[in-house]
Amino acid sequence: MRTELVVVGAGPAGLAAALAADARGVRVTVVDAADGPGGQFYRQSAAELNARRPQALHHQWRTWERLRDGLAASGVRLLTGHHVWTVTGEPGSFTVHALLGPGQDEPATVHADAVLLATGSHEHVLPFPGWTLPGVVTAGGAQAMLKGGLVVPGRVAVVAGTGPLLLPVATGFAAAGTRVSALVESAGPRQVARHARALAGKLPEGAGYAARLLRHRVHLLARHTVVRAHGDDRLTGVTVAALDTDGHIRRGTGRYLPCDTLAVGHGLLPQTDLADGLGCHLDGPTVTVDAEQRTSAPGVWAAGEATGVGGAALALAEGHIAGRSAAARLRGTEPDPAGWAPAARTREALRTAAAALDAAFAPPAHWAAQVTDDTVVCRCEEVTAGAVREAADGLGAGDVRTVKLLTRAGMGWCQGRMCATAVAGLAGCHSVPPRRTLARPVPLGILAGTAPDRAGPDRAVSGGPVSGQSPSEQASTGGLPSDRPPRGRLSRDQNPPEAFEEGSP
Repeated sequence: MRTELVVVGAGPAGLAAALAADARGVRVTVVDAADGPGGQFYRQSAAELNARRPQALHHQWRTWERLRDGLAASGVRLLTGHHVWTVTGEPGSFTVHALLGPGQDEPATVHADAVLLATGSHEHVLPFPGWTLPGVVTAGGAQAMLKGGLVVPGRVAVVAGTGPLLLPVATGFAAAGTRVSALVESAGPRQVARHARALAGKLPEGAGYAARLLRHRVHLLARHTVVRAHGDDRLTGVTVAALDTDGHIRRGTGRYLPCDTLAVGHGLLPQTDLADGLGCHLDGPTVTVDAEQRTSAPGVWAAGEATGVGGAALALAEGHIAGRSAAARLRGTEPDPAGWAPAARTREALRTAAAALDAAFAPPAHWAAQVTDDTVVCRCEEVTAGAVREAADGLGAGDVRTVKLLTRAGMGWCQGRMCATAVAGLAGCHSVPPRRTLARPVPLGILAGTAPDRAGPDRAVSGGPVSGQSPSEQASTGGLPSDRPPRGRLSRDQNPPEAFEEGSP
């Protein structure tokens, strides 16, 4: 199959971009690994679960309804269950390589004139003694269980770490019937107050979460952190302690909190593997974009949390701008920034707020000092903190790559996504995004089958293009035959569902 614009990612940024481009006459295909659109923010439960009030689990539900209905009325083609592992090509001729099937072992390709990356982010979790116990989950993982499976991992929970994500996780747990004994936030009121002006627009949202926490009697422990998780076969409780103004543990402040669930997280990190593989310039952990959301690689746009973590509203604004820019340039015309001026104003305000949130909710400065030598840091390869420290202090490793070669930390299934920043912190190295040729594990047979494709991006992967008629490929498009015509494109006299109004979410 060939399309004009392929969007990788069906979260808020990807959907906003796809609808903006579709409304301007561009043929758009969206590919995503999930079973349906929405991304992590708008993750939906399976229809078989018969959720009676799915909106109770979501923020900005009306925005999701507009995106969902706009997608249904558009000509956008959505390919779910497509796990993208690389994008190859050059301006005017790109190929998106994906894996299909339960075992992710069936190849598929989509050819496009331009690429828009809306790949989102992954969680940032720092290790501590006991963090590998059953019952310890990431904050985002807990939220995914609740939204996608309508289940909670336990009866009594502690939510800990730092960042705004902890608030919806704690309130979601409480609303679902789990007793949340404490919300343990390492940031303190003074840290947040320093950025009060930039965060003024976030105050109503924060006040809403605070009211729900009070209603459910969730105890907030500000400027505290988890010191250790306890248990043998599974989690039975955690020890938390207060932090001083420098981020050190205050002696004598430790307290034990019994629980069977600990949801922990320290923010999010941009997902930049595909952008890096395409040669896009990275500014630290984020993809660099211009005012049109164009990357440094011609023909490639990026939007959403890959360009900087800032929430769904920022992702929507960036996606809208990127979609309009891509549509204009694919038609050979110069984009008119006046057409997306409201979105641009929203983008600038929310980027300022995102920077303030990053500064206010930074992880504790001295977290590494609390990690004991026997704590597993790289869970895939079972590398301990002691081994990482020995590589740095005893063997002279001065960067994460050398630590990796000496210890195998980061060589496992996740390729360092979960442990790279922790390894850098323990080794005293500068943390830089690891460069990966492949964005996810790929069977060797598929790599062998795609060898001819490297010589020419217009040639399809062995096994046929995505638009084939095999049952598995039809299933990947929601069971629709590949030659089904697009559903009712909106007339140009109607307001497109993606229309961005100033002040809208």
